[in-house]
Amino acid sequence: FPADGPLRIVDFGCGKSYLSFATHYYLQHILQRQIRLTGLDRRSDVVDQCREIVDQLQLQGIDFATGDISAFDVTEHIHLTISLHACDTATDDALAIAARRHSDVIMAVPCCQHELASCLPKDQQPLLSRHGILHERFSSLATDAIRAALMECVGYRTEVVEFIDMEHTPKNLLIRAVRRTDGPEPDKSEAGREQLRRFSEQ
Repeated sequence: FPADGPLRIVDFGCGKSYLSFATHYYLQHILQRQIRLTGLDRRSDVVDQCREIVDQLQLQGIDFATGDISAFDVTEHIHLTISLHACDTATDDALAIAARRHSDVIMAVPCCQHELASCLPKDQQPLLSRHGILHERFSSLATDAIRAALMECVGYRTEVVEFIDMEHTPKNLLIRAVRRTDGPEPDKSEAGREQLRRFSEQ
């Protein structure tokens, strides 16, 4: 993050916004940074609840909006993009918008990755597809691997890490991406594209 000046933060698929409020408190009250945080969710009922909390606590620098991630329009530079358990392809929408807006840091915890599971022919992975749970978990890991590779291709240093013990939630993988100031690494980007091409041909 820049050493001074306001920080622009977006929480895609914020839900009841526990993460949004915690992030707001930490940055504004602990680190003493000026921030503007927007939480986005397509459920109007939870957005209304979050707005009520903001009003009751008279919070500054945080607002909430209703809508789909793919249709969200933000013109300012984003310093931090967060997304916790946005279901299925909503995580991909969050990553795509964050990358297009050159978000400095992206932290996404995917959830419910059914899209690739439905696309992978089970006869290509018979050892795994014999058991539904293994096919689902393989698809989930493959999806996150593809996401990480794509983020590296567009200029992010990317890691996939466990952010909490499995006993708390099985959806415990965090995609952490930090934008490179010098753009994509040509060798890594080319290698990533080649790996993605080979995977798509399997």
